Amino acid sequence: MNAPRSVWTRGLAWFAVALVLLATLALYQRPDFLIQLADQVWSCF
Repeated sequence: MNAPRSVWTRGLAWFAVALVLLATLALYQRPDFLIQLADQVWSCF
């Protein structure tokens, strides 16, 4: 009885990973975000 729950959990985990990757890709399509990110990284040095 434990196997179907494992399949659902694994499927949900893959869905969450895909959602995070798509959100990251969407942020990289915005040039102002990239400039802000570069400025924040550069300010660390």
